[in-house]
Amino acid sequence: MRKALRWLLALTVFIGTLSTAGAATAAQSEPDIKDRLLAIPGMSLVQEKPYPGYRYFVLNFTQPVDHRHPSKGTFQQRITVLHKDTSRPTVFYTGGYNVSTTPSRREPTQIVDGNQVSLEYRFFTPSRPAPADWTKLDIWQAASDQHRVYQALKPIYSANWLATGGSKGGMTATYFERFYPRDMDGVVAYVAPNDVVNKEDSAYDRFFAGVGTKECRDRLNAVQREALVRREPLEKRYAQYAADNGYTFDTIGGLDRAYEAVVLDYVWGFWQYSLLKDCGTIPADAATATDDAIWDSVDAISGFSAYTDQGLETYTPYYYQAGTQLGAPTIHFPYIEKKLIRYGYQPPRNFVPRSIPMRFQPDAMRDVDTWVRQHARHMLFVYGENDPWGSERFRLGAGSRDSYVFTAPGMNHGANVAGLVPDQKALATARILEWAGVAPAAVKADPSAARPLARHDARLDVRDVEREPALRP
Repeated sequence: MRKALRWLLALTVFIGTLSTAGAATAAQSEPDIKDRLLAIPGMSLVQEKPYPGYRYFVLNFTQPVDHRHPSKGTFQQRITVLHKDTSRPTVFYTGGYNVSTTPSRREPTQIVDGNQVSLEYRFFTPSRPAPADWTKLDIWQAASDQHRVYQALKPIYSANWLATGGSKGGMTATYFERFYPRDMDGVVAYVAPNDVVNKEDSAYDRFFAGVGTKECRDRLNAVQREALVRREPLEKRYAQYAADNGYTFDTIGGLDRAYEAVVLDYVWGFWQYSLLKDCGTIPADAATATDDAIWDSVDAISGFSAYTDQGLETYTPYYYQAGTQLGAPTIHFPYIEKKLIRYGYQPPRNFVPRSIPMRFQPDAMRDVDTWVRQHARHMLFVYGENDPWGSERFRLGAGSRDSYVFTAPGMNHGANVAGLVPDQKALATARILEWAGVAPAAVKADPSAARPLARHDARLDVRDVEREPALRP
């Protein structure tokens, strides 16, 4: 009997050893993720950066300048991959501008505990064709960039995919879904403006008439007005500031235009990036405040470098798109005498070098808006209650399915799922998990049980709003 037991024990150990060896051999035979990524035609490595629990790659991917005519030239588009596991879902993120090359994790990536692919928007340097044919910068070409990246990576990351982005990135995720609705399993679009009729912007005026508290609005309005009353002394300071920093004003057409543009951004910029509790930082009595106090407050919120040639250069692709397809807001200032305002809200044409032709296409946003109302499926839009960009937002229609528009109370342009009221937060989290194919059984039975699958990481999960100068979403 003892001999039989010893024989069975030996056999079990032997089989276990074979099994472990087989698993090790299989693991050794599976190509490294870097090798798999670099085996994709057109993919090249810029840099790999270490991060605990992940592999992080900065890559270039060869894209056609014109997806309708791929033979007419290519350019290198920068992407990053935060790799966790090929069996996990993948979140496809774009901010609509330059891509960061520092490892980070967007909110949906934390919720689903997945991989993240981040894409730099075409024409933001270094992802700009040379020479630059600006007619190839439009929402369809950009969506087609995403489509090709998805097609290239889907064989590696075969689980579900979600598209996401904030502000212009939320718009980008929506346009991607409109043009390639079969690619993604869901879309999470944060604070995405939707300027359907470019010339009708009364929603913004209504927003500024009621946002926050009257005390806070009065403080902001008074500082903005006072900056125009003191135009002469503050413009002298502006000229010295520009000279000290080597700033020029050729694109906008002069220092005076740039000064007014910065000042008129002030109230908008406060609500875009600040919270009601921050009103205490605004001078309480603008009329008796020093020039330094007025300058410092405007500079801190609007940024006096924003409309210099150097400040505009980085964002030329955005202003080009705003003036050709996306649209741009125009608001009024009833609390400021007309004699103090010389130019008003200036159009995007004023922020793009005249050497670049521009023609507005009024049907582009109408098309996307109609599509969302009629065909949205697995789409979540999140807005901030006190964010001016939410004044013109995406709305659902009779044709939408399993899609939602939620507003985070008191939040600004950094609104997210975590800032929603509890029942909406739970529902949004549950739907994201379901769309990603990783909803636990408990969540399927009761959405209120939904929680992010990955623990918070203070370095990866930066929740602050992505700061851009005011009047850029």
